[in-house]
Amino acid sequence: MTNVSVRSLNSEPESIEHLNPVAARMMLAALPTHVREAFERRAKEIDYPVEAVLEMAIAGFLDQEALSFVDCQRRY
Repeated sequence: MTNVSVRSLNSEPESIEHLNPVAARMMLAALPTHVREAFERRAKEIDYPVEAVLEMAIAGFLDQEALSFVDCQRRY
């Protein structure tokens, strides 16, 4: 997969390899408070953007060896 940018509906560049920050915030807002706060705490602990931590969690669920969507090998 190459690092290609596409335009989203709000005209902001969006990477197809990583979770969009706007989409990540929407997903986090839909989570129970204690889960959202856990993601935010973890992001602060490792000094990563919260969207990167959310992406790591999703990628790791789908592929235990993946750190992000870039290295996530679809198995399902």
